[in-house]
Amino acid sequence: MNLISENTQTDQIVFIIEGSLADLGFELVRVHYGGAGRAVLQIMIDRADGEDVTIEDCTLASRTSSALLDVADPIRDAYELEVSSPGIDRPLTRPKDFDSFVGHEAKVELRQAVAGRRRFRGRLLGFQDDRVRLSDPETEDDELNLPFADITRAKLVLTDELIAAAQKGRTNEG
Repeated sequence: MNLISENTQTDQIVFIIEGSLADLGFELVRVHYGGAGRAVLQIMIDRADGEDVTIEDCTLASRTSSALLDVADPIRDAYELEVSSPGIDRPLTRPKDFDSFVGHEAKVELRQAVAGRRRFRGRLLGFQDDRVRLSDPETEDDELNLPFADITRAKLVLTDELIAAAQKGRTNEG
């Protein structure tokens, strides 16, 4: 498992479903469990071949995950299962995500403060030596090196550049 860890329960869920989803050609992007009022288990997937995730992909991943989770029963209470693609302003949860989206703006939150801060926003410069490289927008010259193991949340910021890149990707595929 090479995802940002939420907690031991979601780590267990990743362990249960990751191999079978990989066999179907999917990569886990995020597993999140929570919700106010009703419990929701959210699973985000990408296709290993880089193509866009379809409704049929989500259905297949949902049926597979549901069957595996019914047998393993890692969540004792009733919950709703949601399987989706990560979307344009996707969470960044794997080391490769930080390389795939170099040049795009991201927000990163840490468990432990670096340079007196826990929240950062800047352009992605990549992933190297177990650290996320991010430009510091206040100085543009400085590079922040944030430890991957301390990241609690990271996601792309929805910008005109990101939307244009996503649209360009779609038109180049056809």
